[in-house]
Amino acid sequence: MDAFFIPASLVAGGLLAVQAGANAQLSKATGSPFTATTLQLSVGTLALLAVALATGTLTALAGLSGVPWWHVIGGTASAFYVVSTILLFPRLGAVVAVGLFIAGQMLASFALDTFGLLGVAPKALTPAMAGGTLAVLLGAGAIVAGQAGSLRQALAGKAGWIVLALLAGAVLPVQGVVNGLLRQDLGAPFAVGAVSFFVATLAMALALLLVTLFRRAPAARAPQGTALRGMPWWGWLGGFAGAAYVTTVFTAIPAIGAAAAVGLTVAGQQVASVFVDRYGWFRLPQRPVSGLRTAGVAVLLLGVAIIKLL
Repeated sequence: MDAFFIPASLVAGGLLAVQAGANAQLSKATGSPFTATTLQLSVGTLALLAVALATGTLTALAGLSGVPWWHVIGGTASAFYVVSTILLFPRLGAVVAVGLFIAGQMLASFALDTFGLLGVAPKALTPAMAGGTLAVLLGAGAIVAGQAGSLRQALAGKAGWIVLALLAGAVLPVQGVVNGLLRQDLGAPFAVGAVSFFVATLAMALALLLVTLFRRAPAARAPQGTALRGMPWWGWLGGFAGAAYVTTVFTAIPAIGAAAAVGLTVAGQQVASVFVDRYGWFRLPQRPVSGLRTAGVAVLLLGVAIIKLL
């Protein structure tokens, strides 16, 4: 299992960089990150439904009526995370917010593994697990410090937003575990992914409705057909990338543990992000990659290796 899920988790994390680039293009075309995310989640839902149909597992959805209700709502975590990024990026900056998301992810996955929460098989707290988790957190801190400028200034007087960022990161491994429970109930990973994305789509559509009703701002306007037609074709890939990420995470967690699965996806995301920033892929701004950030990615990878291999 390790031979498959270790590289699969790294690739799934790297796909998040693709998702970010695609969502940036769709957000520009629609004029709204809420609209763009709702559309991308819809694409992911349709893609997973198509795969479930092709693999003959779509009928597993008939078993939804017999599962605990909270096994079905894992997708709400995706909507919570996306809304949090929209709120936090202007207030904390993208680099600082992502660093806090990583911290939240690793702390939550460490708790899930150590205490056996939500049905995760408990793992003994070993020096390797503790040291590896600490290394990942230090690596994330170095990435932030290497790109964010004055970290103290970025975080000053923003305790509430910091807590929100940590929570937004923490819900992602919890989502993976809840989706894993639904997979045990239904026995069909693609059908479970479709359920998760459908729930996330509904939650984002509700957020879009609330923004439209109460803000009446340009950020909530309806998509413009001309702008969508002028968008590059890969602007629609965010939904497929997200579907691959979510499906990989909830299948990997029972096999290799929450901390290892989350750490690998974070590592893959950060490695891919270095190339995206360095070369300006996906029409994103080209940014220099500092030596401290490169060192942070290396320490993060070392921490993941310690968690999994020692």
